[in-house]
Amino acid sequence: MFRLFRFTIMGAVVALFMPAMAQDRPEQGQSVDPASRIAAIVDGEFPVYDADRSGELDKSEFSKWIVALKQQEMQATGKAMAPDELTEWVTAAFTMADADSGGGVSKAELVRYLGG
Repeated sequence: MFRLFRFTIMGAVVALFMPAMAQDRPEQGQSVDPASRIAAIVDGEFPVYDADRSGELDKSEFSKWIVALKQQEMQATGKAMAPDELTEWVTAAFTMADADSGGGVSKAELVRYLGG
């Protein structure tokens, strides 16, 4: 079940940032490391949601970011999620992303979480 959360979030990340990722296409015959792409996305988006500039996303900051991703995914797929289900999903995602249980999600934790 937890792996499903991660895949769902990664799908939202890819859908949301597909245009930016497409611009980063390698020349034919070259490969792009998916972890590098994830790290680039996190680097670009992290400051937008790290409102207190602490270097970590607290639960509120993380929730804003992850809900924005989920809304993009739901809009793209036409699927909806009940508010209580969304809240449960966000809480589970935060718990999984906060690998050190420190109460915040660092860039490195977020990259690891999204990378699976």
